Amino acid sequence: MEPVTLRPAVAVMAKVPGLAPVKSRLSPALSPNQATELYRCFLLDRLDAVAALPAVSGVVAYSPPEAGAAMRALAPPGFRLLPQEGDDLGERLSNVMRGLLADDHPAVLAIDSDSPTLPMAHVLEAARLLTDQAADVVLGPCDDGGYYLIGLRTAQPALFRGIPWSTSAVLAATLTVARRLGLRAHLLPTWFDVDTDADLTRLHAELTAQGAGPARTFAFVAGLYRSVSRDGDD
Repeated sequence: MEPVTLRPAVAVMAKVPGLAPVKSRLSPALSPNQATELYRCFLLDRLDAVAALPAVSGVVAYSPPEAGAAMRALAPPGFRLLPQEGDDLGERLSNVMRGLLADDHPAVLAIDSDSPTLPMAHVLEAARLLTDQAADVVLGPCDDGGYYLIGLRTAQPALFRGIPWSTSAVLAATLTVARRLGLRAHLLPTWFDVDTDADLTRLHAELTAQGAGPARTFAFVAGLYRSVSRDGDD
């Protein structure tokens, strides 16, 4: 019997809505309940988008680790669930990617859950580059200096050490480490995630201009701004 060839794994890094604080930088523009619901929309839309991708295996890497049952209730069928483990984001990313690569996936991509308009074509491009061995690490830069995606062909724990997480230097520091390790790095197009009120305003403007977007996010953001408009008219 020939061995089964696994697909590239696409792991969505997720917090379980309602069980972990989310989008705190959107306060006071949004209440904690509104921020939680917005993030729920982001996450569910992202999972649906990944589920629709051809030739990849969907994974949800969730936090907190004890929230597996709640995450299972949210995730589409067919997704593998992995608890995030580690003291900081770097350890959690490294552990998720190392574990999936140890299971013989030819490549592993970790993506965020709060860049709702990200084209899935960028994710497929990253998977192609890695499976074709055209790059050792693929990064999707964010406007704020971080990244929305990182993909690897082999485990690289050193790539996640000493990075100033949650700062505008994350991408630059990661590229510096990649060069030091002799890794061939490829950068995808830059995109934006939604962390601040300005980001939310940008998201609303783009969704309004397009007249469409990820279904849950589009409806919730439109409702938020209709409510703000009504309040302003009072």
